[in-house]
Amino acid sequence: MNKTEKKPGIGWHLKQRMTSGVIHLFLIAGSLVMIVPFIWMILTAFKTKTEAISIDPFYILPQAGWHIENFIEVWNSYNFLLLYKNTLIMIALRVLCACLTATLAGYAFGRLKFPFKNFLFALVLIQMMVPGQIFTIPQYLIVSKLHMLNTQFALVLPGIVTAFGTYLCKQGYQSLPRSLEEAAEIDGANVGQRFLFVMLPLTRSSLVSLGVFTALFAYKDLMWPLLVAPQAGATTLTAGLSRLQGQFVSDYPQIMAGAVMAVVPMIVIYLIFQKQFVEGIATSGGKL
Repeated sequence: MNKTEKKPGIGWHLKQRMTSGVIHLFLIAGSLVMIVPFIWMILTAFKTKTEAISIDPFYILPQAGWHIENFIEVWNSYNFLLLYKNTLIMIALRVLCACLTATLAGYAFGRLKFPFKNFLFALVLIQMMVPGQIFTIPQYLIVSKLHMLNTQFALVLPGIVTAFGTYLCKQGYQSLPRSLEEAAEIDGANVGQRFLFVMLPLTRSSLVSLGVFTALFAYKDLMWPLLVAPQAGATTLTAGLSRLQGQFVSDYPQIMAGAVMAVVPMIVIYLIFQKQFVEGIATSGGKL
């Protein structure tokens, strides 16, 4: 160290600690704001209907005991095991289809040369610029004409091809150096081999990002399952929860109990794939 340089004094360290403490306080306050609705949902699920609609702000905890019968009633009335199965199958198929079609299309747009390439990619971008609800009627007519209502195919159809995934994978392939592909071509690899063994493994982060977003969007989808899978045995968790909302009277403890049970699968999936979730969000630069 140069003799003319001075070490940071006590005041500087104190200022750094105060700054760090203020930042941590803001982060803790933000975390509490985000977690309070979930705590309220869980507590309401154990309350009676009278306690749930009470305006007394001090009725935070259940006053007449913890009523687990709300969970039992919802579980028995709405067959949550079937809803879990339908939802998880839909998510798995949508992620598989989206990753497969997006990575193939992204590689073609990012690395290959073919006629009308820019025009076709512009059509892909146009799909990202318009609301997804515009495609609801055509997609519904396709499912209806194929007599596939109340099936897994109907639930998966909107996620088979994704414009966002195609764009994301194209950007991932374009960021790779062309020398890797040229070296594989010199070694005698054809287009399929260059894609499968050289380029595809290098775009793992893009596929992880796409899988994360596809799974979350599929899990939160409400309107499409209500349209194409109205039967109780073919619908998903989000559509099943909507049936708990009455037209004139709503049993809020049962609604909250159903919401708690619906959140459990995503919490389990997040705990298992936590590293991939964080990597996917950080790589894409998006937010949920």
